[in-house]
Amino acid sequence: MGGRVGLRAGLDIGGTSTVAVLLDTEGAPLAHHTARSGRGPTAVVDVAVAAVGRLCDVAGVSPAALRGVGVGLPGTVVDGRVRNAVNLGIAELDMAGALGDRLGAPVFVENDVDAAALGAHHVLAAAGDAPRSLAYLNLGTGLACGVVTGGRLWRGATGAAGEVGHVPVDPDGAPCPCGQRGCLETVASGSAVARMWPATDAPPPVALFAAAAQGDPAARAVRERVLAGVAAAVRLVALTFDPERVVLGGGLTALGRPLLSGVREALTELARGSPFLASLDLPDRLGLVPRPAEVGALGAALLTGVLAAR
Repeated sequence: MGGRVGLRAGLDIGGTSTVAVLLDTEGAPLAHHTARSGRGPTAVVDVAVAAVGRLCDVAGVSPAALRGVGVGLPGTVVDGRVRNAVNLGIAELDMAGALGDRLGAPVFVENDVDAAALGAHHVLAAAGDAPRSLAYLNLGTGLACGVVTGGRLWRGATGAAGEVGHVPVDPDGAPCPCGQRGCLETVASGSAVARMWPATDAPPPVALFAAAAQGDPAARAVRERVLAGVAAAVRLVALTFDPERVVLGGGLTALGRPLLSGVREALTELARGSPFLASLDLPDRLGLVPRPAEVGALGAALLTGVLAAR
């Protein structure tokens, strides 16, 4: 196989699936691939190698000819090493080194939410709608935020910028995996919905919103609690980073417009007694992430330029 200078691969490695994309020299997708994620360091790297190989087969290039491979995955990422990616069974892994050795290409690694924030900004920019600053609020198993300003990620001093899910809001609330109690993540995430509204016949968020729409008072109470929690997270992000735009991403956004309209209503209610909050126009600054299934892998591919330039 030959090489095409400038091609970049991106991998969004989640606890369930690994989504891969190959970008051309202009940043447009050339190929996509989705596979079931591995568990444990060896299996995670094996699946990543196979996914990049599939992309390269479609494009007729060698992995070693790629400009780079970007990887977004959960956990704390520092200098290409990931720690505490519990959903992947990884305590610590030199992801950049292990994957780079197997592929023969430069590998760049970032936290998955930060990578998705970069991808969301890229999609909006490609549509001619790039905000000067963007906060991507991920409503997945957990709750976290990635911030892009001036086209660049804002990570903070230790990489913890945007970990809003671990801000305690209820001292008597449920225990959080972070070791605190009553964090935002315990009321405004996929795991929170599954705990408060367990369901076996449908994904818990879908089952919850369906039951609430049918008038179930218990479901309505849980739904309002979830919407209020997401609204509180949006408010926290707005007051901390003051981004021009906030977009919701992650598994809960499969609910679509009912989620967005519900959070907007909750934000309007929060502002009802506060002229200050009302002046921020938070409902109008809030939207759903475009192309939600792709933004993580797209952002990961873009890391090959962002992190390489650091």
